[in-house]
Amino acid sequence: MDNSPLRLGVPVKILGNPDLKSNDARRATSKPHLKVSLGYLEAIFDYLAAHRITMYRMSSDLAPYATHPDMPEFHGMVQESAAELASIGVRAREQGLRLSFHPSQFIVLNSPDPVLVKKSIWDLTSQSEMLDLMGLGPEAVVVTHVGGVYDDRDAARRRWVETWATLPEPVRRRLVLEHDDLRFSAADVLWIHQHTGVRLIFDHQHFWCFNPEQAELRPTLQAILATWPDDVRPKMHFSSPRTELRQLVRKDRKTGKAVTVNAAPVWTGHADFVQPFEFIGFMRQAEGLVFDVMLEAKVKDLALIKLRPDLVRYAPDIAARFGLGVAAQAQLEAEEAGLLAAE
Repeated sequence: MDNSPLRLGVPVKILGNPDLKSNDARRATSKPHLKVSLGYLEAIFDYLAAHRITMYRMSSDLAPYATHPDMPEFHGMVQESAAELASIGVRAREQGLRLSFHPSQFIVLNSPDPVLVKKSIWDLTSQSEMLDLMGLGPEAVVVTHVGGVYDDRDAARRRWVETWATLPEPVRRRLVLEHDDLRFSAADVLWIHQHTGVRLIFDHQHFWCFNPEQAELRPTLQAILATWPDDVRPKMHFSSPRTELRQLVRKDRKTGKAVTVNAAPVWTGHADFVQPFEFIGFMRQAEGLVFDVMLEAKVKDLALIKLRPDLVRYAPDIAARFGLGVAAQAQLEAEEAGLLAAE
C-alpha cells in the first residue's frame, strides 16, 4: 500500500499565470504540432513544481489534428514526437507528477453509429500512445464517460461492453470510466465494470446529481476504488456546485423584446472554488480510503491554492492526509495571497 500523501490535482488551463498555454491551438493552416504543445507543457510543469502541485490533467488537444480524418498530414505527429514525449515523461517522473487525459464529450464508445465509435477509438488510441511514449506507469489514465442513452439505457450499456472487447490493448490498459450527472449513474458504471474489468472514477458532484438507485456514498466509493489494482492508487473527481443566482436574457413571448430574468442555479454546474466544508465532510466520510483527488473547480489551480490553507485552518486532520502540516499554514496563506486578493 502506498502511504505517501494524497495528491490534489488540477485540469488543463493554468489561471494563476494566464500566459501559460496548455496546447498549440493554432489553426491547421499554421501547421500546429505536438512538439510545440510539449514545449508549453514544460512551462506548465515549472509552474506546478513552484506551487507543489503533483497531479495534472493534460489538454485533450495536446496533439492538434492528430486524428482529424481529413488531415492526414497531421497523423504522424505522435510518432514524430517520440523523443520529446520520452523526455517530458522523465521530467514528470522526476517531479512526482501524476498525469492524465480526459477526452471531450465527443468521444462516444456506445454510439449506434460505427463511424463515431471508430473515430472515438482512434482518439483514445492516440492519447494512450502518448502516455506510453512518455513511459508513464498505470496511474496515468485516459478518462471517459459511457456516452448517450439513445432511448434505451440497457442497450447503451451493453454496446459499451461490446465495444470494450474491440479496443486496442493500450487503450484497455489506460482507459478508466466515469459516471456522469445526467445519464449513467455510479451503479451503471459498476455494472459495466463487472462485464469488462475497466477501472472506474468516482465523481462526488455527479454522485449527488444522478443517483436514481439512492446508493449510499461510502459503499459506492469503496466499490469504485476496488476496481483499481492494489498496486495502483485510484483517483477521483471533486467539485462544488454553483449556488449563485443566474440572470438570463430571454425573448418576451408577448412583446418579442429581450428581457432579463432571474433563474435558480443548475446543480450540475461547477463552482469557481471548492467549498471547503463540503470537501472536509466528504473526506471524513472517506476516512481510511486512499485515493488522489482531481479538483474540477472552474478556477482550477487557484481553487487548489485556496483549498490547501482552508484545510489546514479548518481540518488539520484532513490537511495531514495531503501532506499539509499546520507549520505550513503561513506559507500556504502567503501563496494564496500572492495569487488572490486578500479576504
